[in-house]
Amino acid sequence: MGACMALCSLASCASCLCGSAPCLLCGCCPSSNNSTVTRLLFSFFLLLGTLVSVIMILPGMETQLRKIPGFCQGGTTIPGIENHVNCDVIVGYKSVYRMCFAMACFFFLFSAIMIRVKSSKDPRAAIQNGFWFFKFLILVGITVGAFFIPDGTFHDVWFYFGIVGSFMFILIQLILLIDFAHSWNEVWVRNAEEGNSKCWFSGLLFFTILHYALAFAAIVLFYLYYTKPDNCAEHKFFISFNLILCVIISVVSILPKVQDASPQSGLLQSSIITMYTMYVTWSAMTNNPNRECNPSLLSLVSNISTSEAMPTSSPGMVQWWDAQGIVGLVIFLFCTFYASIRSSSNAQVNRLMQTEEGKGTVGGEEMGEDGLRRVVDNEEDGVTYNYSFFHFHLLLASLYIMMTLTNWYKPDTNTQAMQSTMPAVWVKISSSWLGLGLYLWTLVAPVILPNRDFN
Repeated sequence: MGACMALCSLASCASCLCGSAPCLLCGCCPSSNNSTVTRLLFSFFLLLGTLVSVIMILPGMETQLRKIPGFCQGGTTIPGIENHVNCDVIVGYKSVYRMCFAMACFFFLFSAIMIRVKSSKDPRAAIQNGFWFFKFLILVGITVGAFFIPDGTFHDVWFYFGIVGSFMFILIQLILLIDFAHSWNEVWVRNAEEGNSKCWFSGLLFFTILHYALAFAAIVLFYLYYTKPDNCAEHKFFISFNLILCVIISVVSILPKVQDASPQSGLLQSSIITMYTMYVTWSAMTNNPNRECNPSLLSLVSNISTSEAMPTSSPGMVQWWDAQGIVGLVIFLFCTFYASIRSSSNAQVNRLMQTEEGKGTVGGEEMGEDGLRRVVDNEEDGVTYNYSFFHFHLLLASLYIMMTLTNWYKPDTNTQAMQSTMPAVWVKISSSWLGLGLYLWTLVAPVILPNRDFN
């Protein structure tokens, strides 16, 4: 009897894994919209690939694999069995490049397939919202094939793809943070108008001051550790120029004309953007190949001189995990999750992110014939987000996580060493400038173009 019930349970899940019907939800989960569940599942694929990349880059992973009998070339052998696996390829930055290449190909495939899907009535929408088991098999197949790519020039070429894709993803992260700040401010101001205004406004003030305090502390630390009196001119320019830009956007956000045209703008959003700009500035400076201007985290904590902490004679030494990489990973996870569940009322951000929240039909909770809740198809009249752009966004996220996990290091021609490069520095800094320009435009556009609807 128990076996029969188990078979029935597996059969009920088959429509979710292999069919085009909306996925089942477990009894403990609330009923959700089809658009949200689909984005969460695709984001889960991205996070799964990220987790695999993190595991393969952990220190000592290669040593552990070599202990498996008959697995790694040069490792423990089994009589009569030849070791075929090159563990130098499946661990370290090579594995990250191949894993992220597979994820990028996977999302590029779906981005191309989903071009100009207008509603869930399109046959391609069934592919977008179902067949998850087969999608997983496709991702696994592409990943396995990626590990057979010869070294050659693959790493050098894919490094530049990563540079360009990461530049674009940093801008998308900034857009998502702008949207998050607008939503946060809107909700708390509405709560203040409906209830205890002193409490909610005090909370807004507290977090605004906290963000600016953290940003100011970061600037002081940057000048203290990442500049020298007679050196590091680029760092002095980066810090000072970004500080000036952040002051400008903060002042513009509270100008009377800007407030009249965009009442939802304010210092909370500017403080979050300022803090993120300081992070990007810090991330850029950590890629400077000049070690006098780029002390390692170890030297800062233990008060070791830069020359002792990072010998210049060892260009192949790689510090995989550093503070800016960990912070970048946390921001990436937050933005990926937020992009999957966001429902924004900010028209400008929706145009930039190719979303039209609220356009789809929102139904009530649907019950299957078996009594289990299913996700609601809220896109029969129109999609709530651009399917193709969403996959393109995940493609860029794959490239960004590749660069983050490898600290934006560039492999040399024989792929035996990793080196910091100035192009990575300028890509990050220029993305911060362009991001600040985008945010400034969201502030002044309603004032410059009063006849256009930005609400």
